[in-house]
Amino acid sequence: MERQTDAAPGRRAAKKAATALVFFGAIALAIVVFGDDAAYPWIKALHVIAIISWMAGMLYMPRLFIYHGDCKPDSDQARTFSIMEERLMKVIMNPAMVVSWVLGLYIAWSVYQFQGGWLHAKLAAVFVLSGVHGYFAKSVKAFGRGDYVGNARFWRLMNEVPTLLMIAIVILVVVKPF
Repeated sequence: MERQTDAAPGRRAAKKAATALVFFGAIALAIVVFGDDAAYPWIKALHVIAIISWMAGMLYMPRLFIYHGDCKPDSDQARTFSIMEERLMKVIMNPAMVVSWVLGLYIAWSVYQFQGGWLHAKLAAVFVLSGVHGYFAKSVKAFGRGDYVGNARFWRLMNEVPTLLMIAIVILVVVKPF
């Protein structure tokens, strides 16, 4: 694999930042030009798309860790899993989490004014989900160094955590039980 220069990561980060600014700038412009009522369905749709992307990664990452743990740390297969894990985290999960949070907080503020017990419980569950995301990010780095975290049973159990949080969040949003 070809080594990248130190300038390449800086350019990629600047490109990502510019893309994020354009994305959120377009949303802000749409709100200003068309008003909250016209922009809201698009914001909500983008929020749901971001959540689906984030959850896909959250559900797939533990499975990658299970397969990665079956490899010898210095093998080509382990390097392939490390690349897959890192790209899943950086290209899909991190951006999807950020978009989910930003648009979700906008909706919570503009529609609900941060009112409602269900909303507070949902935000708490999303905080926990974000913590799990952080743990996965830390584990991606550990696996990449050859420091395998947990065993297959541990990751099978960890795979259930995002699922249970997702179920709770969806029930809180749809049913609004309190």
